[in-house]
Formats: sequence, structure tokens, C-alpha cells
Amino acid sequence: MTPVKTCFLTFQLNRSMSSKPDFSHSQGAERFHAIIIGAGAAGLMCALTAGQRGRRILLLDHADRIGKKILISGGGRCNFTNLDVQPAHYLSGNPHFCKSALSRFGPHDFIALVEKHGIPYHEKKLGQLFCKGNAIAIVNLLSEECRLGGVQIQTNCLVEKIEPQKFAEKSYFTVKTSSGTYETESLVIATGGLSIPKMGATDFGYRVAKQFGLGVRPCRPGLVSFTLNQRDLEETHGLAGTSAEALVSCKEQTFRESVLFTHKGLSGPAILQISNYWEPGDEVAINLLPDFDLTEAIKKWQNERPKAELKTLIGKRLTKRLAQQWLALSCENKPVNQYHQKEIEAISARFHHWRIIPSGTTGYSVAEVTRGGVDTDELSSKTFEAKRMKGLYFIGEVVDVTGWLGGYNFRLFSRIYG
Repeated sequence: MTPVKTCFLTFQLNRSMSSKPDFSHSQGAERFHAIIIGAGAAGLMCALTAGQRGRRILLLDHADRIGKKILISGGGRCNFTNLDVQPAHYLSGNPHFCKSALSRFGPHDFIALVEKHGIPYHEKKLGQLFCKGNAIAIVNLLSEECRLGGVQIQTNCLVEKIEPQKFAEKSYFTVKTSSGTYETESLVIATGGLSIPKMGATDFGYRVAKQFGLGVRPCRPGLVSFTLNQRDLEETHGLAGTSAEALVSCKEQTFRESVLFTHKGLSGPAILQISNYWEPGDEVAINLLPDFDLTEAIKKWQNERPKAELKTLIGKRLTKRLAQQWLALSCENKPVNQYHQKEIEAISARFHHWRIIPSGTTGYSVAEVTRGGVDTDELSSKTFEAKRMKGLYFIGEVVDVTGWLGGYNFRLFSRIYG
């Protein structure tokens, strides 16, 4: 599943604004109350909310259509929110930054919008809400709400230059694009991060931040699969496509979900989740038999089923292929009554305490999100406005806030309150 990493935005447009922007008398430049660059989930929600509050909004995107990443989210069904959302579900250089946003826009706020448009949905697991149909329904929802707000949307539009301006003591921005030149008092950067470049991801947002002197925290792939070294790959050879529910831990964080063996290493929800906490060189611990004491089970089987082969008994909890191969790495398979204590301990350690040091990740090409981004210390947690540049805002994946897998990223849409 591929959630869209967004960050909730509440920024204040000037309440005294007239219906027409009046901050410039430049010739040939069309004026807007706000220009939003990036028509992903964050940009669309930001635009529709501002538009519906009577603001003149222009939404720009370099892609040929809006919401492209939404269309592949949740395996094409869009995991649009999670019923249980807490600040602890988000990673950032400032762990408190998301609290203001979370207190202002909860899961049920977006659910109400989904229900308004009659989109069927269901809870899959762990509070994750998915569309019953195609993710296009969410894109259509956002598009229609933008239409109701009178938002002007331009796709296939490349931003060539952004310049800060002043006129009669009023600050504004000139945005030069392949479609023309525009002016605005409020410029919103919602261009996303580096994940999935084939969908058009670029470093545009980070370059804008640096242009205006804002700090950018180091970026790396997030919610991403691990690659393994040659020794570990030899141990897992032949298991590609096999999965098991497991406890996966790194540092002080643990997730219990499915682990998937791949040709390059490990994937699956549990691995994607823990990848956000992993740094190169860190050890990852995996328990392939959670809530099951294999040592005690073998002792019990020795009394109750002494002639049964151990791979058969373990295979009732894991796939037979995984049970057989994993058992062979610590001890040969034989009837359970033939194992002595040291062998039992070795077998138990192999299944309960498998430890690896990933050689790396599969990178931005398949990463769900981008970790890092515009430093939250540079932004107001209530308005997302840059502290160093009045009228400049950063929202979405470009900001250093990343949620867990499971609808936590997508559900933090962006809004403008006028």
C-alpha cells in the first residue's frame, strides 16, 4: 500500500482581504490570494478549503493530472485515514510539531467529507479505512470540492522562478511559470518529497526552502523495504513470496504485522513501519513466532506427539517452506523426541530472536514517503508559515513530519482558514 504523506495545515489568510487581491499594480501578471504549488492530497485540500472561504486560489502542478499519487495509494483503494491517530504515530525532528494540527482536524472530519460524496468505505484492520472501490473516488471528491470553491487548476505547468516583491509596503510573490506569470500574497509549497520519482517527485520544495534561507533536515527513503547482505540472502534464498506475521523491533520501537521475504531482502508492513526508525548500521530483531513459546511447545510435543517431525509441527504456525528452511539453519529436522535441550534452545533462538543488520533499503523508487524535509523549527506549528518569510508556507511531504503506515500520512490533509 502506498499512503500519501501530507501534513495538516491551518494558515491564516488576512481576514481583511477584499474579494480581489490588490497588492500589486504590475502589468501582465494575474493576481491571486494564494498560489499553491503541488496538486497532491495536501495541495488539493488546502486549495478547496481556501476557495470555499471566498479566496481566489490558483493550484499549479507540473504533472498531467492532479492527485497522481493518490491513485496508487492503498493498493489503488486509498487508505484515506485511520481511526486511531495520536502524536506518537508521527516522526519529526520536533515530535510536538504535529499536535496542533491533530487537534484541529481529526479522522471523522474527513470521513464526513467522504460520506458527503457517498463513497463506500470499510475498515480493513488496525483502524485503517479504505475505499471499497477505486482511489479515483477520492481524487474526484477533492476535484469537485475545488470546483465548488472556484479554484483554478493548471496542470502541465512548470514553475520557473519565484521572486519576493514589495509594493506600497505590502509583500507578495511573483511566480513565473511555463503558463504565465502570477502574483500572490500567500505562496504554499505542497510539492512533496523524493519518493517515487517515476510519479514526478523532485526536490523542488527543498530548493525553494533553501532559496529563502530555511533549513532542510537530511532526507532519506521512508516506509521502505530492506535489502540484505549476501550471507542473509543465502539464508533466505528460496523464500521470496513467503510471508509471516512477526514482531519486528529496532531500538525502542516494535511493530507486529506481516513480514514478506523478497529476492533482495525483506518487505511487508512490519518492515516498512520499522524502516522509519532504522538508521544504517542498526540491528533489527525479528520474532517469527509472536505469542508462542517454541521451547515450551517442543517440550509439550515431546510428550504428546513424540514421533512427529518438528518441521510439520512448526509448519502449522508458519508456512511449511519457511518452517523447514528456518529449522535447517539451526538444526536438522527430526522427530521431536530426539531433540536435546541445547538444540531446542538454538531452534527457539532462530525463530524468536532472528537478528539482522540490513545492508540498506530499496530506495526512493519504491519508498512510500520521504523522511526529513523542511525543518519544522522553521515553521509555525499553527499556521505552517515560514518564520523567516511572511506569506510563504510549506505543507505535505516536503515538511519533516512522517506518519506510520496505515492512513496516518494521508489523513493529515491541509486546510486554510480565512
